[in-house]
Amino acid sequence: MGSFSIWHWLIVLLVVVLVFGTKKLRSLGSDLGGAVKGFKEGMSEGDSKQPSQESGRVIEGEVKPKE
Repeated sequence: MGSFSIWHWLIVLLVVVLVFGTKKLRSLGSDLGGAVKGFKEGMSEGDSKQPSQESGRVIEGEVKPKE
């Protein structure tokens, strides 16, 4: 079982287009691209949200007992 030639891949592509249609494949590609973009934004957002010791503030106060 060697590697497939370009003709094999073209036939597979033709069958996929005939089965699913171009509109459904286009929407599937758009959804997949949006998911990848959202994943990348989430990963970069997670890196920037790590707390920093220098930017923290201390709030001082006094606790009053209940009466």
